[in-house]
Amino acid sequence: MGGAQADRLTLASTSPQRRAILEQLAIPFEVVAPEYVEHDPPDADPAELVLRHAEGKARSVHSQGQLTLGVDTTVVLDDRVYGKAADDEAAHHMLNELSGRMHTVVSGLCLLGGDEDVLLHEKTDVTFRLLSHDVVESYVASGEWEGRAGAYAIQGLGGRLVERIEGDYLNVVGLPGALLVSLLERHAPKLLQTRR
Repeated sequence: MGGAQADRLTLASTSPQRRAILEQLAIPFEVVAPEYVEHDPPDADPAELVLRHAEGKARSVHSQGQLTLGVDTTVVLDDRVYGKAADDEAAHHMLNELSGRMHTVVSGLCLLGGDEDVLLHEKTDVTFRLLSHDVVESYVASGEWEGRAGAYAIQGLGGRLVERIEGDYLNVVGLPGALLVSLLERHAPKLLQTRR
């Protein structure tokens, strides 16, 4: 179990949400910015896409003796992938399409350096309220949508847009926490020894 002796995860991400989730779960980690460029064709298979991105991020920073985590998240509606909105107009368009409907948040998780490399994905269904023009305008004006798949952040003002979710809430924030904890229990249990 070469890498499983690592005393912390190496998180291949610059996402503050993913850092916050690891802190919340008391999993020791360090952050390394991945050297990987994402490409999100709208007709891609969502699970394959996020797994490819998660693995690409992890492999771009992984080195011997590390336990490296790569994560990627996207939003899917009607078999179409909704990545990050490029501008205000794209954010308006995405939010109007998600309004009053259920979409699926799909995350890929790649863990390298344990007794085996692991690639898994998680899905959470999110239903939006029917959003008025003013609600969409106000949310886009907040700027919170920038850099977020599906143009919203459920843990912030974007929580106002959501009617209900089915599945792992942390997955919608950006890291499937339950899946990660179960993986670490199997591959690196020492990282789950309670600490604050």
